[in-house]
Amino acid sequence: MPLIKSLALAGSLVAFGAAAHAAPPPATFARCAVCHNAEKGAPAKIGPNLWGVYGKKAASSSFTYSAALKSAKLTWNDATLDKWLTGPMQMVPGTLMSFPGLKDPAKRAEVIAWLKTQH
Repeated sequence: MPLIKSLALAGSLVAFGAAAHAAPPPATFARCAVCHNAEKGAPAKIGPNLWGVYGKKAASSSFTYSAALKSAKLTWNDATLDKWLTGPMQMVPGTLMSFPGLKDPAKRAEVIAWLKTQH
């Protein structure tokens, strides 16, 4: 009987753990992951951790951002993220993010939809 209870508990914990983890990133995020983490509590890489970025003010974490991004006074939502991912340097001249942008609107939408789940 104790073995059955242990197995039932283990199964419950596995199911709970699976539900507690967010969906895996879209394949396109691999380009972002070169410079960014998007896991709760993970350290910044070259760029800031993107966990919880959706809905936040740009340049609001403890990461060292450019003066240009700090003064842009953006909040990360669908529209601002879409424009940013299209071309960061065009949106905020002087940003330190050298990423050339994602030209495919569907790929940008995938990344944005996924970032919304990272909180």
